[in-house]
Amino acid sequence: MRDIVSKSRFLRLASFAVAGGTGFVVDATVLMLLMRFTPLGPFTARIFSVAAAVLTTWTINRTVTFGSSGRHIVHEGARYGFVALIGASLNYGIYSGLLLAAPDTIPPLLALVIAVGLVTVFSYLGYSRFVFKRA
Repeated sequence: MRDIVSKSRFLRLASFAVAGGTGFVVDATVLMLLMRFTPLGPFTARIFSVAAAVLTTWTINRTVTFGSSGRHIVHEGARYGFVALIGASLNYGIYSGLLLAAPDTIPPLLALVIAVGLVTVFSYLGYSRFVFKRA
């Protein structure tokens, strides 16, 4: 029984990593495209790229990583959005702080990598315990 639980937990973590990796690619791609092809700078473009990444990760986490919570989709989405908003705020604060602290040293993509890495643990705990814990 312990082996089954360990495998289940490992698969959930692996799936969460895939969802997060996919969200990261969406975040980085949208950020770079908006900065290159629109007049948006790195701060405004990041707002849109985070929104795209959150929608992507919710879809993957709901269908693959955790499964439906059993709550109405609007309720579940609101909970996910709440955790994502806190995570995104932390992420954006770290990202912005790095760019403002070292504007000529840290490029936006490196700031993004650092911010995402630091917020990942918070996100997993929030999603697994508050959003997708069975109702």
